[in-house]
Amino acid sequence: MSTTLASLRVSENRRFLVQEDGAPFFWLGDTAWELFHRLTREEIDRYLRHRAAQGYTVVQAVILAETAGVDTPNAYGHLPLHERNPSCPNESYFEHVDWALDRAAQLGLYVAVVPAWGSYVNGGGRDDITAIFTPQNALMYGAWVGARYRRRSNVIWMVGGDRDPIPSIPSGEQDVRPVWRALARGLREGAASDAAGVPQLMTFHPPGGGRSSSEWFHTDGWLDFNMMQTGPRRRNHPNYETISRDYALTPTKPTMDAEPGYEQAFAKRPPTDERYTDYDVRKFAYWALFAGAHGHTYGCLEIWQFYDAGVPQRAPANGAELQWLTALDLPGARQMQHARRLLESRPFLSRAPDQSLLLSDAMTGTDHIRATRAADGSYALIYSAAGHPFTVDLHRLSGSTARAWWFDPREGTASLSGELPTTAPREFVPPGHGPGQDWVLVLDDAARAFPSPGVTDGTAKPAHDPGAARSTEDKKGKQP
Repeated sequence: MSTTLASLRVSENRRFLVQEDGAPFFWLGDTAWELFHRLTREEIDRYLRHRAAQGYTVVQAVILAETAGVDTPNAYGHLPLHERNPSCPNESYFEHVDWALDRAAQLGLYVAVVPAWGSYVNGGGRDDITAIFTPQNALMYGAWVGARYRRRSNVIWMVGGDRDPIPSIPSGEQDVRPVWRALARGLREGAASDAAGVPQLMTFHPPGGGRSSSEWFHTDGWLDFNMMQTGPRRRNHPNYETISRDYALTPTKPTMDAEPGYEQAFAKRPPTDERYTDYDVRKFAYWALFAGAHGHTYGCLEIWQFYDAGVPQRAPANGAELQWLTALDLPGARQMQHARRLLESRPFLSRAPDQSLLLSDAMTGTDHIRATRAADGSYALIYSAAGHPFTVDLHRLSGSTARAWWFDPREGTASLSGELPTTAPREFVPPGHGPGQDWVLVLDDAARAFPSPGVTDGTAKPAHDPGAARSTEDKKGKQP
């Protein structure tokens, strides 16, 4: 049996996820879709240990993996199903899944488990795969899987799998929402079959292009929080708009971007050599989080499929280049933990988006500026994606004095810029300007004596040179 992690639930204000004792839980995810299917146990251990050390809290993986997951054996020669029948799971395959879930728990990691990729529900479409699920066998399969993992507190269920529940492709496809609802019902019934079972959250993984689970299932009782996919091929996709749309819905539910553009992936459809960089994935993360997302998922082209030169690519047109072991240390993969540490270094559950902090243009594209603050005004965070100056309404902060810091999302370091009165608006000039020069201004109520931004264990990191902050009343005034 696996190590027991704290069960997760939705916070009282319905905006975040928390542990069973009410402590905040930050979802820092990685798309490891082929984890169960392509890797040996030794490789799984290496991957999980690496991501745990980099501050990740969740990995997203699929039982019946994309495209050939029910027809191609795993690393040990086992297919997940007998004769492609969801009612006949292969015990040997699932023992490997058991092992991976147990090892993740031992390392403090939660696993967002996709029971089946959308190919096997929709059929046809771009995969040209025969659907194997009906509402009837989806219920049976869900109940079996739910019962098997009912005692694993590190499991989060991710129904769905990158396919539209109401397909629009004119290929004879049908509304498959009944299949997904049956699978969700089965998972719940399976989990409830044992009094020793633990609470497990459930969500839905939608198709890309800015689609969200809220489009189809927002009012369904089984959907605990919303999930969107803003990838894969649109540089500077305004994921903050989709987050904002979900944030405004009723009933209130947490929301997040669980699959933005992947580092290393083509930012446009081939033929092109334009790929997403660490700068791109940082923008997606900070824009979404500051717009109200409870957490965020990072993605990498080589990691999701665990690309190795000795095996076929899962999506050859995407042009994987790096061995997955090398891709583990891409800059963007390492930098995601800084966003987590920043938000965890301030009161977490009171944070809300607040663009009214900005008295200047928030701009669009790679220049977009996004703001968030504590409900009580004790702190505010403003992300300038390209280092443009901006003016802040300091009246929205509590206290008579604000302490200003510049936080570097590339290094996770902060520099104290100074203290200033909150009696007048103020223009702030980031330390750097231009593409790749993204910065976060942190404004604290000085009386609260918060630690250096990003510091949650009492250990400070080296500081960068401070940037400038100028009064709108005296543009030549001194820095605060």
